[in-house]
Parts: sequence; structure tokens; C-alpha cells
Amino acid sequence: MTSLLQRLSAERNRRFVGRGRELELFLDAIASRELPFHILHVFGPGGVGKTTLMQQFLRFCERSKISTIYVEGRNIEAAPESFISTLHSLMALNESDSPLDVLAQREERNVILIDTYEAITQLDEWLREVFLPHLSVNTLIVIAGRNPLSSGWCSDPGWQALMHTLPLRNLTPEESQTYLTTRDIPTTQHQAILEFTHGHPLALSLVAEVFAQGKEISFQAESAPNVVKTLLSRFIKEVPTPQHRMALEACAVIRVTTEAALNQILAVPQNTLASEAHSLGEILDVHDLFEWLRGLSFIESGQLGLFPHDLAREVLIADLRWRNSEFYTELHHRARQYYTKRLGQTQGQEKHRVLLDYIFLHRDNSAIRSCFTWGEQSSLLTDSLRETDKTALLGMVAEYEGEESAKIAAHWLKRQPQNIVVFRDLHSEPAGFAMMVALHTASVEDLNADPGALASWQYLQTHAPLRPSEGATIFRFWMARDTYQAVSPTQSLIFINFVQYFQKTPGLAYTFLPCAQADSWTAMLNYFDLTRLSETDFTVEGRHYGVYGHDWRIVSPAAWKEILARKEVTTAGESVDNTPVGEPLLVLSQPEFVEAVQNALRNFSCPDILQNNPLVRSRSVYEVLRSVSEQVATKASMSESPKDTQLSDKSFSGHSPEHINALQNLVKQAVESLQSSPRDEKLYRAVYRTYLNPAPTQEQAAELLDLPFSTYRRHLKAGMTRVTDILWQREIS
Repeated sequence: MTSLLQRLSAERNRRFVGRGRELELFLDAIASRELPFHILHVFGPGGVGKTTLMQQFLRFCERSKISTIYVEGRNIEAAPESFISTLHSLMALNESDSPLDVLAQREERNVILIDTYEAITQLDEWLREVFLPHLSVNTLIVIAGRNPLSSGWCSDPGWQALMHTLPLRNLTPEESQTYLTTRDIPTTQHQAILEFTHGHPLALSLVAEVFAQGKEISFQAESAPNVVKTLLSRFIKEVPTPQHRMALEACAVIRVTTEAALNQILAVPQNTLASEAHSLGEILDVHDLFEWLRGLSFIESGQLGLFPHDLAREVLIADLRWRNSEFYTELHHRARQYYTKRLGQTQGQEKHRVLLDYIFLHRDNSAIRSCFTWGEQSSLLTDSLRETDKTALLGMVAEYEGEESAKIAAHWLKRQPQNIVVFRDLHSEPAGFAMMVALHTASVEDLNADPGALASWQYLQTHAPLRPSEGATIFRFWMARDTYQAVSPTQSLIFINFVQYFQKTPGLAYTFLPCAQADSWTAMLNYFDLTRLSETDFTVEGRHYGVYGHDWRIVSPAAWKEILARKEVTTAGESVDNTPVGEPLLVLSQPEFVEAVQNALRNFSCPDILQNNPLVRSRSVYEVLRSVSEQVATKASMSESPKDTQLSDKSFSGHSPEHINALQNLVKQAVESLQSSPRDEKLYRAVYRTYLNPAPTQEQAAELLDLPFSTYRRHLKAGMTRVTDILWQREIS
């Protein structure tokens, strides 16, 4: 090598990987007798490798001895005179020569490369209408920029016929690993780097530089703020206002951004953590914010709304968590409230999408990230079982789990066809299914026909007996037609349906989830508070299935949501707490519950005794406390001093005054509800005068009620029974 320029070129070429399709397209074009197109438009977000690709184009032209001009848009003023002057200089023309005339007269193949086109978009119309039409027919113009070309190009049928569009995306995982290998990055670090960079060329290059400075490191985005800062500057040149930045950060936090979602999530700050965020409706119309997001090069528009490119999302989240973790948490809180509200307003496919949006809030945790497909869900439709589906479903079971399992599935198809959900593809064919077997309605013969169902039922009998009106379900078969139980759009939709099932099924006490590869799901299922139940593992035809379970009486759906809310903003290195706030709930049998209610009535005015009553750890009392906590939180969000009105975790302790007060209120409400029925009014008076506002003795209570003592005792007994029934139904509902 005779010059530093040659050395630079050689190193650039050595580190260049991928882009085979793009290079082949370009080489075929410049080698053809007649150009297949005259405009090649390359576009993609900052750092995706447009300039690197343009340099490869230049290198191929030089190797083929094709006359080439390389114009860097950042280095010229966006004016026709400046553009012409730049060409004059690059072409080394005499002062009197006109670049346009020279280019128009060229008969040999020549190429003009215009890079960073977004810097000179003011020249767009002039280039399209004045400059380019006068070039030689042998000229290929390559335009590279962040954004698609303006509508002027697309609406002109002439340019449409002469133009080829080439959107530039990230490198594939294989190409990315090749690059990391050429940069001598330890293979043990490849997966973590790929998960962060998503194959983005600039990100890969920056991470490689981090390793070049110190090989003995373990890459994490949080530990490389300079990498994040550099990438952020490439994606976003400037953000007009703080409100625009908030909109961008919200877009990164949620799965798909719509104008309605943006309006709800950013409308009013919930507490002082976002003191900078006043009501956006008073400052800038949300529609304008949405349109600004829509115009960013790294934001894509899908059928359901806007979403950032994967790396852009990673960078925005990493920067926000590093720079303002409080507001990151606040955005999650607002999004969670929005999706909770939407879940109560939607049905069917729309509810599935909202549930996926809800679960997406957990995506930043490594236990969850790889277990779902997060993009806009495919065209899969959720449907009930049709008679024509049975052959296809049993075929899936036979293929993946064997003929014996297929016989078991056929048994449940006959016994509980209403509990099967089918996921259909574009042709309405089953792409997968889930079979939820209700154990509490199964007969002894049913259970004996299925080792999986039998093992779960025996576990219930031994460890968690069902109470009257309670049910238990095993998600007995679940699979995708093409990928079985591996991560896929079908598998993601199956899990979404599981969540919906236990949220909407009344009286559901216990759920079981068998998995063919149980260990591979441990991190995710533990995160979602499903416990590995080795006692319920079973084998069919030599295939082993591990089972996970959850007792919804101990951790109710409401408590479960609160646990997950605490986990949303955790990272891989942070501990994940699966326990509800306070002590675990008690699952009381009906006789135990009756005894506890009677004890609570007799000691209604004795807090010292009530603190030891089992009901203080019942689900009903917990729900009262949760409702109070939500009301307090709402009040706190509107208070200038929210900390003064917040309940602490100690409020949920069975020995706390709040807990005892909640039990008293619960009992009082049940007693007072007797007043709503003329038949029960007399029962109310007996219970009220005996326990809530007691007379010194029962004899005196009877006198105050003007009743014979035997009649009073009969009313009191009937009243206690009615109050117990009311509280029991609330407990198990």
C-alpha cells in the first residue's frame, strides 16, 4: 500500500459485512447495457449504514472504472448555486465549463451519489424538475437519506417508472455475528450485544469500540451511556420542546402508539415526579405531537399505530432510565392505568391486543423479553371450536406429543368442547389451539383417562381442596401448528388467552399449566407468579411434562396485577419479589370461615382480639384494603403533598390498625345490608343490638327490641347465618 487512503479503504472493506442483496442490485445496474432504473433511492434511520453502503458503491465504480461523483449533502448549502458549485469542484472543470452541460453530453456510464439527502431537501423540487432531467441517459443517480422521497416523486408516473426504492434495514443476526467476530468480540458476549443492537450497524460498531478499550467486560446498555448518547444523537438531531421529548419517551415505553393513547398517557401528570409535564392540551395539541412522531425516520407506521425501530426503542429506554428513572416509572404507571381502563371497554380480538399492550410494559425485563413476539400481531383470529377442526387439532397433538396424547385430547374434545380456543390463519385454518380442562366438572372416569388431569386433581385434594362454588382448570393442551410450544405469534396469543381466561372466569381457584420443555419457561412463569409443582409432573408415552400452578385464592387476580406492577421497571440484575404486599392470604374452608365470622361478630369492638382473627388475612379484607389504597392513591395524585396520604406496606399487615379496621367495616357492611330486605330487617336489629351496638346483656337486648327472649335468640341465630352467607359469597366470588 502506497498511501494512508488505501489503508483506510482496505480496513473499511474488511469490516464491511452483509448487504449482499443491495450490492448485487447495484452491480447488476451499472453493468447492464441499459440502466434498469435511473434513480436508486436508499433510505433508513441514522446509523443504519447508508453512508457505508454508498462508499461500497463508490468502490465498485472505481474498480469498474466508471466515472463517479460523490456529493455529501451535509457539506453544501441547500441552494442550486451551491450544488452546481460543488459539482464544478468535484469534477475539476475549467472555470467556464458548466457541470450540467458536461454531464448531459456524457455517453459512457456514470454515477452520481448524493448522500445525507435530508440535509438538502429544499433542493428536492429543483433537482427533480430542473437538474436531473437534463442528465445523460447513461447516468445512474443514487440518493441516500433518512426519509422516503417526497410525494412529488411518487405522484409523477415518469419518475415512478425510472426509480427503484431500497429501504435499508439492520443486519441479520448472522451478519451481525460475523461482524462481531471480525472485531474480535468474545462469543460469550454476542447474545447480549445482539439483543441491544438488533443488528444496527452503528450500534455494533460503537459496542465493538467499547470492547476494544477493555476486553474483560460484560456488555449492558446501562453501563455504556456514551454509546447510548451517540446513538440517540444519530436518531434525533433535536427535539423541539420538552413535550415532544415526553411524547417520544412514551412512544418508546408502549408497544403501539395511537393518538388516543398519547392523549391519555401524557394528558395530566399523576404526581410531582413529572412536575415539568403540565397538561399538554394547554401547551401543544396531541395531534401535532403525534404527527411529529410520525415524521421521524426511526418511527414506523403500522396498521394499529406508530412504533420505533427496535434499536431506537432500546436507546430511548436506556437513556430515559439512566437520565430520569422516576419519569420512566411514571410513564409505566400512566400506561398501565390506560390499558386497565381499556381492558374494561374491549372485547374479542381488541381485548387480546390490549392485553398484549399491557404485558409489553414488562418487556424491559429479560425474563419476559424473549418469551413473546412483540410486533403488531399477525392476522391470527381467535375462535371457538368447529366440528371441522377436530382432525387438524388431533393431528397437531399426534405430531408433537404422540398418539396416546392424541387419544386423551380426543376424549376432552368430546367431554368439554366448549373449553377449546382455536387460532385461525388467513385461510381460516387452525394455526394452533388451547384446551382448558375444567377439573371440577370432570368425572372420575374423565380424570382416570388422563394422567395430566389426574395428577393435578390429586394435588388439589392433598394441598388445596376446592371449596363450594370454586373451580380449577388445567391448560391441558396448547400448541402452534408449525412451532409447537416455541416462542411464536401463536404461542404469544395462547398466553394472552390464558391471562384473559383467569381474569374473566368466576370462581376460579387454581390453574395448572403443563409444559413439554418445563425448564425453559421457568424464568418467565416464575416472573408471572406460577410455581413449579413437581408433584403434578406426568408422563405420556415416554414424554415428560412439567407443571406450573397458581392459587388465585392466595394471590387473587387483583393482587397478581399489583405484584406485576412492582416488577415492570425491574432489570435483569434486580431481584423480583413474587410475594403480595403484607402477609400471604389464608384459604379458609367453609366451617373455618363460619367460625371466624362468628368470632369477629362477638369481638367486633375488641381490636386486640380481632388482630388474631383469620379473617384479617382473608381475600375479602385484602380487597377492601386494596380499594382504600386505590382511593388514597387517586387522592395523592391530586395532592400537592402526596406522601402525606399514601398507605405504607405495613398497612397490609394482618396486625395493622388498617387491617383490623377493614375487617370491622366489612362485617358492618354485611350486617347493614340486611336492612335492604323487609324480611331481614328484624334479623338486622338483633345482630345490631348484640354486636355492633351491644346492650350489656342479651336479655337486655331482647327487652330493647321488645321481643321474647326465645324469639330474639332465633332472630340472632338467623341473622348471624345470613351475615356469614353474605361474607362467604363475597370471599369465594
